[in-house]
Amino acid sequence: MSPAQPPTDEPEPGWGQALADGAPGIALEHIEYARSGTIAWPDVHRWAAAMTRQPVTALPDDSLFRGAPAVAFVLNTAQTPCYTRALTALDPHVDQVTRTRLERAHARLDSGLLPELREWDLISGLTGLGAYQLARHGDTTLLRDVLSFLVRLTDPVTVDGTLLPGWWCANGPADLPSRHWPGGHANVSLAHGICGPLALLSTAMRHGISVPGQADTIAWICAWLDQHRQGDGARSWWPGMLSLVEWKAGTVNQRGPQRPSWCYGTPGQARAQQLAGLALDEPDRQQLAEDALVGCVSDPAQLFDLTDATLCHGWAGLLLTTWRAAADARDDRLTRRLPRLRALMDRYLHSGGRPEAAGLLEGTAGLRLVQHTISVTSPPASRWDACLLLAG
Repeated sequence: MSPAQPPTDEPEPGWGQALADGAPGIALEHIEYARSGTIAWPDVHRWAAAMTRQPVTALPDDSLFRGAPAVAFVLNTAQTPCYTRALTALDPHVDQVTRTRLERAHARLDSGLLPELREWDLISGLTGLGAYQLARHGDTTLLRDVLSFLVRLTDPVTVDGTLLPGWWCANGPADLPSRHWPGGHANVSLAHGICGPLALLSTAMRHGISVPGQADTIAWICAWLDQHRQGDGARSWWPGMLSLVEWKAGTVNQRGPQRPSWCYGTPGQARAQQLAGLALDEPDRQQLAEDALVGCVSDPAQLFDLTDATLCHGWAGLLLTTWRAAADARDDRLTRRLPRLRALMDRYLHSGGRPEAAGLLEGTAGLRLVQHTISVTSPPASRWDACLLLAG
């Protein structure tokens, strides 16, 4: 393998600190290779230097996928003394970003206003920052503060006489006001919706970290998802989003499941609920999630909806999510389907479907990480997919 080399100049502002599509995602790929003995550490150091070529930001809106938290997450996966000094310097800044965002979020809750997705979701919000704290430090007061906020986030609110879940977003799915989404929406995805908090709360509980109300909140989110589940058993699926009209009518207008992606589709939603079943020691909940995922990966119609190979919403994300879920599953149904999924992804790649970008979520770094990860018998030493809330 010939590792990619960082460019001499930053291609665009922020590229050095963007986990989704910049240097951190490519550094993450190289760290996993180095930890498995595939490449030498100097190749990693070049990408670490690319991340920090410009001053690392610690802005109030930074997140797991941008700025100091993104850089720190990546360096922490290396677990090498080489980056101890850098991580020690970054720690207080990431903690301050998290505290600032918590203060703003609680102030918003106190005001009775509805949240924006970026306040609390995995990609841009406090769920992602909580995932960072768990990966970096484990059980800390700050992580517990994030978990406590997520518990509070789910408290129902009344808006114009309608009772809504507390995480209802007043914006459209792009997190901007939209005439196509009057009254906002409930986002059900792992990347931007309630399945992100569910996965974090459940993962933390599996690590023995709990705050008051956490178990009840996990159960409440699962019950809410049950209300909006379509079909049963292997035919189960959940909508990606619910409009206010659907919420009031108690209906789902989406005609069928989303494409089977990590970000918005059944795979990410099912993995979050599988983690919930494991955290609460509820075999029926776990079975429901695994049945849905088995049905998803066995359905040619759903697989046909995949139109790229990326980690975010393509074949790589489906394969990695299924691989992680299979390792925790109650039976071997998912494990038996992995070779077929791998063959289908390889066929897609051979037909010219390789991503053109180089980043993590929608580029070759994420694709190669998945290919490398599922080719070995043990979970990745770096736990790089903790940023996706898949590692459990």
